[in-house]
Amino acid sequence: MSDDESPLIQLARQGDPAACATLYDRHYDAVYRYCYYHVGDAPLAQDLAGEVFVRMVENLDRFDVRGRPLLAWLYAIARNLIADTYRKRGQSPQLPLDQVQVADKDTLAQRVEQRLLAEDLAAALRRLTEEQRQVILLKFVLDHDNAEVARMLGKSEGAIKSLQHRALAALRRALEQGRDHEV
Repeated sequence: MSDDESPLIQLARQGDPAACATLYDRHYDAVYRYCYYHVGDAPLAQDLAGEVFVRMVENLDRFDVRGRPLLAWLYAIARNLIADTYRKRGQSPQLPLDQVQVADKDTLAQRVEQRLLAEDLAAALRRLTEEQRQVILLKFVLDHDNAEVARMLGKSEGAIKSLQHRALAALRRALEQGRDHEV
């Protein structure tokens, strides 16, 4: 958490709309990206991200300023909302990695190949544990460093490095097994 975030949180707890707006502006993009990578639907991701901040305002008095960063708490709220959304729909969450954007100059063969690779990656990611997927998402999609991921997940940097190593190895195995099943 940045040095100026703790006073902002205190002001937001007191109902200061400018402090709430600053926290929203500071973290909205990261929360939206987190939601989008889980649901793959921009309007739904916007709705979920908005609801995260509604819940932040409603429950800010429960957030421990001395604990994990506010963004980690917001990600946890988002994760719970995403799980609730899928539970209500009777679906399991899937990463939208099959929606790869390609440039107009790409040939049809390149587009097909990219689509197949994205589908393979999405399938492989579904085979990881939730904790492994979180580390991959936070590190490689949302571009947080090991120290930030450790704070967000409440683990040591060493544990994150180990988890990342295991996640990448499991991802590699899953991708290789997927290739072995191809004709």
